Amino acid sequence: MEWHGKALVAGNSEMTPSLTLLIPAYNASATIARAVRSALAEKEVAEVIVVDDASTDNTVEVARAADDGSGRLKVLVQPGNMGPSAARNRALAESALPSETAWVGILDADDYFVAGRIAAMLAHTDAADMIADNMLREVAGREMEGRQKLLDNTTFTAPRTIDFTTFVASNVTRRGRNRGELGFIKPLMRRSFLEAHNIHYREDMRLGEDYELYARALAHGARLLLLPEAGYVSVVRANSLSGQHSEHDLQVLRDCDEDLARIEGLCAADHAALRAHYRSVDCRLQWRLLINAVKARDVRAAAACFARPYPVPFYLIRELWGQLVLRSARAVKGIGR
Repeated sequence: MEWHGKALVAGNSEMTPSLTLLIPAYNASATIARAVRSALAEKEVAEVIVVDDASTDNTVEVARAADDGSGRLKVLVQPGNMGPSAARNRALAESALPSETAWVGILDADDYFVAGRIAAMLAHTDAADMIADNMLREVAGREMEGRQKLLDNTTFTAPRTIDFTTFVASNVTRRGRNRGELGFIKPLMRRSFLEAHNIHYREDMRLGEDYELYARALAHGARLLLLPEAGYVSVVRANSLSGQHSEHDLQVLRDCDEDLARIEGLCAADHAALRAHYRSVDCRLQWRLLINAVKARDVRAAAACFARPYPVPFYLIRELWGQLVLRSARAVKGIGR
């Protein structure tokens, strides 16, 4: 499918949007070829930049072998393992496209596109600074079981504009709610907007770096348009790096909300959403710290977890009760054998 979308007008000249796709990769030899081919299959993509984060497997060779010969693929190698944010920032710095017309997109090395995704999104460049679509979640090795959408399409049937408050609030973890955090989305972003506001990925973050960048852009006035169509396939793996994070990673994610709160121009609702997200992440962090304290038999450290502000103590009690019920059920089941 060829795209004949709207041109952007700047002065007396018309400029067609161009797109750079960034693919950070680490030990992704099993999936990187599919990701690269998926990106190159979108004819609207002008550049595909793979940044290998010092993999210990043959990710680099597999990525290069997936080239289609169009001259659009560039494969870079980091001097050491520096994290996905550093890989993305390097790819941005290496892009050869003029920033006035350039858009930037992210594709994780495990994931791939539904054919025609980019054309459908670029048709909306006149209405936004960030354009995102719904996502499909696919469990690796269980593809025949189907895919699950990130957002419920029974209520989400038309494009909608997402503001700062809505975005941040969507990332607050709530028991009993299906995961619909907008921090997972993979939008196309207007490069000139990112550069004008000096927005880049925080390299000290290995968890939630997407959330932080999107929130920062929205705080600076970016227009985020969310489309109901699902064109990005997110492949869930048991050993995915996104599922492996330390207490330090959680602390940095939690504390980034304090940095975001310092941006001028945020309203009361924006600050309330940031506080709710901060508390949500702090609950998860304190649970991890409590587990460590119990294992180490460190009473003082355990008490410090319960001394955190509301709702942390209630969250910890609920989690402890859940663990007690689970272990009791296992014990009863074992007796019955």
